[in-house]
Amino acid sequence: MKRIGILCASDTELAPFLRRIPFPQITEKAMLKFYTGQIMQLEIVAVYSGVCKVNAAIAAQLLIDIFHVEGIINAGTAGGMDESVGLFDTIIADRMIYHDVAEDILTEFHPWLEENCFHADGELLAIAKKYCETAASPVRFGTMVTGEQFIEDEKREEINKAFAPLSVDMETASAAHVCHVNAVPFLSVRTITDTAAHKGIENFERNCETASDKSAEIVLGILAQLSKETEKN
Repeated sequence: MKRIGILCASDTELAPFLRRIPFPQITEKAMLKFYTGQIMQLEIVAVYSGVCKVNAAIAAQLLIDIFHVEGIINAGTAGGMDESVGLFDTIIADRMIYHDVAEDILTEFHPWLEENCFHADGELLAIAKKYCETAASPVRFGTMVTGEQFIEDEKREEINKAFAPLSVDMETASAAHVCHVNAVPFLSVRTITDTAAHKGIENFERNCETASDKSAEIVLGILAQLSKETEKN
């Protein structure tokens, strides 16, 4: 993999990556700006999609169709769900689930999944785990859930009981969905801005920039590991 898409929901989440791409080529499509440049030995196409599932799906499909990326990494922030997850922990998804879609929709209809979830790409996940053996910040691997709702108290217990997720956000599963049907490798890396103990929009807004920087730090470490693996091959 030498051409990687970086997909973020917001400009705050994308900003740490743009600081690493001097004088990027900018392409506008579907009211989005795509920034193309180089990080280490990899060609990067970075975009912020806007919040929610459909926006993330639009950006992911354009990264694949227009820019022909060989993999997509979703980076940014999330809410903590499991009680053991703390502020500024980073979660890397090994599986991703819609918490607001009926369980049989994606198994009985397109894309006819065997189970009601999407899985991270094995190669990217292995590279992430190798990097995280020496990462300075806390990183955990587990389930992410996605839905069109900022989770505070409402539905928290129900979602935890149904899926046992580490984190929740509004975009990850939809980007994973697009990558699945296009057979494009996908990985999601999200840093926690709010938890059951530190909940609410005010905590998200207070912690978003710091969490975005931490998520980007982990992703850049994964890209460095990927660059090494690419050079070997």
